[in-house]
Amino acid sequence: MSATLTPGENGPIQVSGDFTVTDADGTAYPLEAGKDVYLCRCGQSGNKPFCDGSHKRVGFVADERVPSATK
Repeated sequence: MSATLTPGENGPIQVSGDFTVTDADGTAYPLEAGKDVYLCRCGQSGNKPFCDGSHKRVGFVADERVPSATK
């Protein structure tokens, strides 16, 4: 499996590639093959671990960036 995770600007993490998403017990969520998923970062989604757009409503602001020394 190989996946790319891309944090959105003040939004969810986009997951692309070949991956599974499991809960804490290891049970896989049913996902459509080849389709990207978006994981909540703001903690307010009613559909966790997936994004439902709540970050817009709550004004979520993220400041993560790759440190310039490693670019």
